[in-house]
Amino acid sequence: MSKFTKRISNGIIAENPTFVLMLGMCPTLATTTSAINGLSMGLSTTVVLILSNMVISLLRNIIPDKVRIPAFIVIVASFVTMVQLLIKGFLPALDSALGLYIPLIVVNCIILGRAESCASKCGIFESAGDGIGMGLGFTAALTAIGLVREILGAGSAFNFKFIPETFNISIFVLAPGAFFVLGCLQAVLNYFRISKPAVNADGEPIACGGNCAACVGGVCASNQKKIDDVKAEEAAKAAAEKAAKAKAAAEAKAAKAAAEAKKSE
Repeated sequence: MSKFTKRISNGIIAENPTFVLMLGMCPTLATTTSAINGLSMGLSTTVVLILSNMVISLLRNIIPDKVRIPAFIVIVASFVTMVQLLIKGFLPALDSALGLYIPLIVVNCIILGRAESCASKCGIFESAGDGIGMGLGFTAALTAIGLVREILGAGSAFNFKFIPETFNISIFVLAPGAFFVLGCLQAVLNYFRISKPAVNADGEPIACGGNCAACVGGVCASNQKKIDDVKAEEAAKAAAEKAAKAKAAAEAKAAKAAAEAKKSE
């Protein structure tokens, strides 16, 4: 797998910015009242992410290290302004729905984080792959959250109504519903990601499950105890082996001395 495709798959699955890295929570919770809003916000962020990553990668050897963050913000702000003007001109209804969150893409921690960790250190193609992967991962997450909230809260999907209004649960299109849906989807994904525990060299499961990407430190004490027990067992085994070797050497020495004494007689 090339670095380009690896970056794309990494951003969509292994390091999904919403469900794994938990970045960009403000637009995630605020703009996902419907699937279309979530999809639109995700695609807007994706465009800015790809273009800013590519430009920052091209200029990474020119931008002084001391002013790199302000330079990143200026580059990102330029692309955000272009995207915002295009949405205002061609999709005014969407501009009204997303409101302030389009210009706030400038300070989205996903974009600045990828600029700092990837684009400023990698080539243009790898940076573009990183932008595509992270953008598609963010878009998929926002669309999924928006779709669940729209179905439960408004009885529709992509503005297609199929559940009577009587059965709508309006809390899901409000702020508490965003937290609830995000938490539930996170729990489901964590179940599948951490379903198979890791094992040590002896085939025994380790206490934390071995999933470092999803570690929250809740089993550190348990895992540390297991590590200490393994170390103590290894130390005892080494001491027993050393004692056995010393005893065998002493017995061999005694046997040799006895054989020499018998021979001298």
